[in-house]
Amino acid sequence: MCRDWAVLMTMNRRNFGPGAMVAAAFIGPGTVTTATLAGGNFGFTLLWAVAFSVAATLVLQEMTARLGTVGQMGLGEAIAQRTQGSLLYWPSAVLVIGAIFVGNAAYEAGNITGAAAGLPISNDTHQTVWPIVIGVAALIILGTGKRHWIERTLMTLVACMALVFMTAAVLVKPSIGAISSGLFTPKIPDNAGFLVLGLIGTTVVPYNLFLHASTLKEHAKAGLSLSDARQDIFLSVLAGGVITLCIVITAAATLHSSGEETRSLSQLAGTLKPLLGNASELFMGIGFFAAGLSSAITAPLAAAFAVTEVLGLSAQRRDTVFRWVWLSVLATGILFASLNLKPIQLILFAQVANGILLPIIATFIVWVSNDRTLLGVHTNTTAQNILGVSVLAVTMLLGARGIGLAFGWL
Repeated sequence: MCRDWAVLMTMNRRNFGPGAMVAAAFIGPGTVTTATLAGGNFGFTLLWAVAFSVAATLVLQEMTARLGTVGQMGLGEAIAQRTQGSLLYWPSAVLVIGAIFVGNAAYEAGNITGAAAGLPISNDTHQTVWPIVIGVAALIILGTGKRHWIERTLMTLVACMALVFMTAAVLVKPSIGAISSGLFTPKIPDNAGFLVLGLIGTTVVPYNLFLHASTLKEHAKAGLSLSDARQDIFLSVLAGGVITLCIVITAAATLHSSGEETRSLSQLAGTLKPLLGNASELFMGIGFFAAGLSSAITAPLAAAFAVTEVLGLSAQRRDTVFRWVWLSVLATGILFASLNLKPIQLILFAQVANGILLPIIATFIVWVSNDRTLLGVHTNTTAQNILGVSVLAVTMLLGARGIGLAFGWL
């Protein structure tokens, strides 16, 4: 399958795809839920946190863009290459496998369940059947092994999310003044600190760093330039950020104005009923379905790239392990989602592992982005290093939050 991913894209098309995969990955059920809670409970106040998360994501993903296009190396490969033969190799490999492989397997049930939230569920049978149907759909898409098919599927899902959530934000006629204030006047109301970190944490995602560099590496072999890669990731992450902003805005203009506490994603579905009638749930359901399915596709894929690269497998073994890794992640998600089970222990382990991994990976990316032997003239500038260190500080807070959640300290 890895060799199939090296198939060249048609040269008369714009080289978009890797960035869209990043956007598709971070706009999942977790992002939609967190954005709904932020808007529903705190109105427009936390819009700045979404804008900040987009900027932080762009800083790190631009560095992985240089690693993939100029260095023509995946992030897992870079970690393996620079730690091979040292005492850091196996701890690094175990941490990556634990956080990305085990973590994505634990979260995959949520991705599939999130996609099912957008489908009509009238009885217990549907709750069991829909996750299986969604899982099989993801299996078919990933099973093609064709990069361009997978990328175009994800681009379509992102387009569906944009259509739904941007339309919803326009229909509710939000206050432009309130939006501007929320974007440009950072405030953290009482009890909102947790959601601020949540909004940032659902956008700055460790596995996206592996996914982006690995897919760009293959595009670079097809002739993708660094400038095209930068344009791709900038437009894609910006689009993802706008979608998240629209979810917050819709919830703020409807749920928050109602005065009721927002507790779940399901409350957002009925917000457009006064405007669209019975079609409102179907309309919003398309957005929920696209968010869940996109993450259900990208999570297994990212895990497969991370594991095969960090283990430094031979080309022959890599294809087999690659396939088994994404199949294992997807199968775990289907099993837990169809049985309506929550893999609590796996999720707790994943939170701890990701909490430790995120600042380490951010540190590694900043470090490798200053390596002239790998990137030549495309190493970090002073400004990029300052931005990178600033984002690193944020990732430490996010990492501490993940560990705190796992141990019940927050």
